[in-house]
Amino acid sequence: MENQKKRLRIISAVLIFGVLITILKFVAYYITHSNAIYTDALENIINVVAGGFAFYSIYLAAQPKDINHPYGHGKVEFFAVGFEGALIVFAAINIIYKSIYAFINPQVIHQLDKGIWLSILAGALNFIIGFYVVQQGRKLNSITLEADGKHLKTDAYTSAGLVLGLLLIKFTQIYILDSIISLILGFLILYNGYHLIRKSISGLMDEVDTNLVNDIVNILQKERKPEWIDVHNLRTQKYGHDLHIDCHITLPYYFDLVRVHDEVEAIETIIERNVENTVELFIHVDPCLPNCCNYCEVECPVRKHPQEKTLVWNTNLVMNNAKHFIEHV
Repeated sequence: MENQKKRLRIISAVLIFGVLITILKFVAYYITHSNAIYTDALENIINVVAGGFAFYSIYLAAQPKDINHPYGHGKVEFFAVGFEGALIVFAAINIIYKSIYAFINPQVIHQLDKGIWLSILAGALNFIIGFYVVQQGRKLNSITLEADGKHLKTDAYTSAGLVLGLLLIKFTQIYILDSIISLILGFLILYNGYHLIRKSISGLMDEVDTNLVNDIVNILQKERKPEWIDVHNLRTQKYGHDLHIDCHITLPYYFDLVRVHDEVEAIETIIERNVENTVELFIHVDPCLPNCCNYCEVECPVRKHPQEKTLVWNTNLVMNNAKHFIEHV
């Protein structure tokens, strides 16, 4: 609950600063009539709109599970990321169109000095806020905060390129560069929007998070007990702060129900102790077969074959849906 309040406080601060920075950029545009500055200002409006949607998604993601949402509401964060990406793509298309129009019908630029200083201030604020939000997003396991922070940092880099371009215009007096710079920034913004949409789709489609699976496999390998003969068909899903894990585990067939329950609880405890998320595990237990004797390390009274090898669990092995790893022995 405390983490949820902190996420909401952070995104609220981002919204407030976003409005102030947008005002700064539009003041710079009205002073200079620079198309490149207009590009920067328009993208910041997207930051504010996306921030509002992010606020709602973080609030909704924290709502408890209910009968209609047994996995919780965390998946809404993927919608927030996709919505932000779609807004960025829309803004980029508008920027590219206006840049081409301005290239054909150039405008006179005024008071570049003031525009440059205002752009530097706005860009610096975006970078500082973005850096902080990315760090907090990772710490609080919020992809919405992390995506929003990365967008702000990208906006800061865009502003830095903009300032360099404005300085070039100031010293060369080649005003057509304004439209060229705006066009380049438009394509960079378009790529950033595509990247966010791609991330949203991968989350909604439950694409494998290889790094997350590696972390879980490493935890299991480090803490494994001989009785855990093998783990397979492991799958992970991360919705907001909730981590869902499915897997099959092979135990000696002669364990009674109480012993099986204890071993499953031991696995759950180990994973919960080693990750920061709220964890929900669904573990299916398989009895061992004679084929397992080849790699089983249990001192077993009913062993059919001597142990011939030790299986080191890795991501490919554990994610495989081959029961007892028969084809690997």
